[in-house]
Amino acid sequence: MLPVIALVGRPNVGKSTLFNKLTRSRDALVADYPGLTRDRIYGFGKLGHVPYIVIDTGGIAGGEQGIDQAMAEQTKIALQEADISIIMVDGRSGLTSADEYVADLCRRHAKKTCLAVNKTEGLDTAIANGEFHALGLGQPIAISASHGDRISQLMEQILNLSKLNSVLDTSFEQLNENFIDKKEDVGFNNLVEKYDENRTLKIAVIGRPNVGKSTLINRLIGEERLVVFNEPGTTRDSVSVEFERNEKKYILIDTAGIRRKARVNEVIEKFSIIKSLQAIEKADVVISVLDAHEGVTEQDVSLLGLVIERGRALVVAVNKWDGLSTDDRKKIKNDLVRRLPFLDFAERIMISALHGTAVGDLLPMVNRAFKAAIRGMSTTELSQELKSAVMAHPTPLVRGRRIKLRYAHQGGRNPPVIVIHGNQTNYLPESYRRYLINRFRKVFKLKGTPVRLAFKKSKNPYSGRRNKLTPRQQRKRDRLIKRDRK
Repeated sequence: MLPVIALVGRPNVGKSTLFNKLTRSRDALVADYPGLTRDRIYGFGKLGHVPYIVIDTGGIAGGEQGIDQAMAEQTKIALQEADISIIMVDGRSGLTSADEYVADLCRRHAKKTCLAVNKTEGLDTAIANGEFHALGLGQPIAISASHGDRISQLMEQILNLSKLNSVLDTSFEQLNENFIDKKEDVGFNNLVEKYDENRTLKIAVIGRPNVGKSTLINRLIGEERLVVFNEPGTTRDSVSVEFERNEKKYILIDTAGIRRKARVNEVIEKFSIIKSLQAIEKADVVISVLDAHEGVTEQDVSLLGLVIERGRALVVAVNKWDGLSTDDRKKIKNDLVRRLPFLDFAERIMISALHGTAVGDLLPMVNRAFKAAIRGMSTTELSQELKSAVMAHPTPLVRGRRIKLRYAHQGGRNPPVIVIHGNQTNYLPESYRRYLINRFRKVFKLKGTPVRLAFKKSKNPYSGRRNKLTPRQQRKRDRLIKRDRK
């Protein structure tokens, strides 16, 4: 099994920066802002030939209440999961009571520990480490996560603790250069990406703040994996959670709630929105969570439009369905039809993430939507259906000439792209394009995914060219001109 390393410490000591350095990624949000990380974030790293798993955790300082208490529970779970815990402290701020609290917590919950004194660039390491000996956690290691200084020494000590250093055949001096200069381990990351692409289904869960996205993911995986609190903006980062259901592997991506731009005041929230949009980009299927008590808002419509623009398969989940009266439920259903006419293709389900109502039907819908998004269609089938569609409803006339649609073939998947060849296709009205999309969707069972049409018109080989007369034609032309002049 891969060794698991947890990064713990009080807020704003550089845990997420070290996480990104160890995983050679930018998966964790980094800013000079305490309490930025709230959920456990997992990542893969590799040192020489030794791969490992890193867990980034939220900062804890003792005496947490409300949402901070839920965040502290996530940190305790990470300590129990990890083989080794790196306790991070700030070398510039010195020893604090919060550091002592974290050290005491690790003594009670962590299996093995290693003390890292961060932000020591430009400082004397002996002086920076001096007062942290009082924590009683062994010899501190002075590092700089942002500059990559002495991270190799830290990893050497961790490998010694985990008894994996015998597998390593690369010098630590060379590894130190890799940590500073090499931003991506191409071989290892490609293996992980290939595994995700071939064997797992990536599902992004999006929606406005406080609609129940994290609660839904916790319900799907069957554990309190994400911090849940009755406060908008609880989730700040995009958190990936892997799980398996019916021998099929999934990656659920919990995203930060996206509000209207006018209401986005915190810089942190702006970064979170960027991460959410990136999650939509890399997802195979998107679950859009709506709040049944608030109905369909303008922000919901904007988010759904963004998903369609990116061409992602979509499932619309209306949460908090329990407790609504019959009249309210009827009103919400009518609102969905009225406000979201462009989503007639999407799967829709009414759920209660808190109580689990209808949540079991969500993953089968996701599987159907993804299957439709990657479905292959032969040129023969598409061309025959195009011919049938034109016969049932002929194309309109343009300047007395009818638009001709000759044949069709598939031009892409996820989303399905159908390329249609013909003449004057640029004059084809939008209503006829929608007719073709609906026809293809019905025949090829493309429920749950947007369908895109691309038109190519035949090019006139003589366009822009003048006929060149032969010598005989030129002599005849000259005779006719001479005769007309007489």
